[in-house]
Amino acid sequence: MVTGAWPPHRFETVPWLQAQRGGTRADRTVAEITVAIPPTVAEADVSIDAALVADSEEALREVVALDTSHAANLGALGALLLRTESVASSKIEAIDASIDDYARALHGGRANPAASAMAAATRALEVMVGAVGRRRRLDLADLTHAHHELMRDDLDERRHAGQLRTVQNWIGGSDYSPRGALYIPPPPEVVPAAMDDLVAFANRENVPTLAQSALAHAQFESIHPFTDGNGRIGRALINSILRRRGATTSVVIPLASALVARRDRYFELLDTYRRGEVDSLISAFVEATRISAQEARITAVRLGEIPAQWADLVGGVRAGSAVARLLAELPTSPVLSSDDAVRITGGARSSGFTAVDRLADAGVLRPLTDRRRGQVWGAGLILDELADLDLRIAAASR
Repeated sequence: MVTGAWPPHRFETVPWLQAQRGGTRADRTVAEITVAIPPTVAEADVSIDAALVADSEEALREVVALDTSHAANLGALGALLLRTESVASSKIEAIDASIDDYARALHGGRANPAASAMAAATRALEVMVGAVGRRRRLDLADLTHAHHELMRDDLDERRHAGQLRTVQNWIGGSDYSPRGALYIPPPPEVVPAAMDDLVAFANRENVPTLAQSALAHAQFESIHPFTDGNGRIGRALINSILRRRGATTSVVIPLASALVARRDRYFELLDTYRRGEVDSLISAFVEATRISAQEARITAVRLGEIPAQWADLVGGVRAGSAVARLLAELPTSPVLSSDDAVRITGGARSSGFTAVDRLADAGVLRPLTDRRRGQVWGAGLILDELADLDLRIAAASR
């Protein structure tokens, strides 16, 4: 447990100023609202029970083992875990799509809105973790850049992409009224200072890594700094802190798969955080990290076995041939178009197309669209492993 007092939120009743959350109507029957004012945390005391510290260190050892013990597969593993985390994080927001539809969206193909949102979440997570990992520091610009990547193609929200909110928002209720809202974050004028305070906390070195990621995430969700997309950016913050602290160097830990398995419990933990009770939040993040890292190590082993399975499916492959070059690229690029195949194989277009046809006939590739021209292909065994990893983490988390 956290033995030092963690400051709870204040709740203040303020006039309803007709601030709208992106709608064109405001509920004129609401006279006042009760908003939450998150505490300042940049210098808050974080004192953790020894048993929880030990559990946290054990979970981090699982992360380090994942990040360092499968060097040959890290390229493929890193790409797969990035996608697994993005898919699960989107599911927490009730955004869901099939793996194939998601793969199409990742490749710029036509896909349903849910799959496109998942692809945007992948893009946002990738740019944020990458930037923080290079500098070993989190800046507010990293969060706003990631939010821009997440929302830039959203027809309703793209005008707010990458910008801290200037209107009041809320969770629950309706699009134009906070009546019945489950939670109302602080007024917009509080947000810039609250975010600066959060960034300062996220850059501290004297807080245990998993506790820091859990507390920073909960604080972010409480500030709710954007008009939309707060959950997905807030969960990207978790892996960004792990990368900043050096817990990971090459992979993303798919914690969201564990959190979505107990979605209601996840939201309850955010509520208890706002009351200043954070031991259960940290414990949940420690357990989610342990499970996710352990299951991801199983996936790393499986990824190492896939090339041999492909070889069995295809039969003899001449070294240096177009088929061999394409097979070598698939672990890190499991979704590709026919034009990509031509680029990868580096020969005549006919050779690239022939290589794709051979892998498709062998069952290595499967079509992800129903058209012949401009087809997008997916490496079936890898896409299936993405789905299976998510299911395994969820099952172990329940």
